[in-house]
Amino acid sequence: MANQKPYHIKTISEFHRFNGLPKPEHPLISIVDYGNIHRESDEETTSLMFGYYSISLKRGVTKMHYGQQHYDFDEGILYFMAPNQILKVHNNPSEALQRSGWLLLIDSDFLWNTPLASKIQQYEFFDYAVNEALFLSDKEEEILNTIVQNIQQEYHSNIDKFTQNVIISQLELLLTYAEWFYERQFITRKIANHKMLERLERLLNDYFNSNNVIVKGLPTVQHIANGLNVSPNYLSGLLKVLTGQSTQQHIHNKLIEKAKEKLSTTDLSVSEIAYELGFEHPQSFSKLFKTKTNLAPLEFRHSFS
Repeated sequence: MANQKPYHIKTISEFHRFNGLPKPEHPLISIVDYGNIHRESDEETTSLMFGYYSISLKRGVTKMHYGQQHYDFDEGILYFMAPNQILKVHNNPSEALQRSGWLLLIDSDFLWNTPLASKIQQYEFFDYAVNEALFLSDKEEEILNTIVQNIQQEYHSNIDKFTQNVIISQLELLLTYAEWFYERQFITRKIANHKMLERLERLLNDYFNSNNVIVKGLPTVQHIANGLNVSPNYLSGLLKVLTGQSTQQHIHNKLIEKAKEKLSTTDLSVSEIAYELGFEHPQSFSKLFKTKTNLAPLEFRHSFS
């Protein structure tokens, strides 16, 4: 059902009960084998909202839907979810038997009073959509599997005052590798990524050449990401690796390009140009132009005299 309310699974213990799994060995961190999840449901699609972080390496053919995208897990990939994001799973009992991989669940309370508690929010891939997941090579998958096995072995052992620190260090290692592997993916998937740059250029051109910029103002990062069917954080990460600039910088570059064109080829006043480029106050336009070019708008125009 399109408007189905998601199951809000607040704790890791609730997740285990929901899927008919044994009680977790540790209430704040758990590693689940996908092969052990055989929850039966009459619903065609199940919407889930988790109250904790999850990192998942999945193989199989389970179809998932996240944001505006469908994804078919016929390869081994890694994806990340922060608390309170919604995931839709298309239920198919025959496909469930073909699933494999692991699911690492981490309650925010487990991170409390550690450097990772604040640092984890800096990893942008927790806000990527499922279709922006990380494709792993066999070697990369082996590295991450080893880290997860170390975490599992640690909480299988007697839990003492050192357990949390050891597991936190392993989690940080896993996230560091994920950041590295994502950067590799941005570079190696050149054809798809350069097509993304071409689409970004067309999208910005179309926006600045229309009345949108007058009516709506400068395009937002969210608007650009929506137009490209990606999440804002994924687009930002991709652009930083490929061009060294953020999405906002690309928007400003296109703005300055259009401003230079109007200053050099028309007799419009600076105020009129600012208005046509979506600025309510000409001073804001002039300040941004000088920041980007080291010249005031009129100084730039006079250089063509």
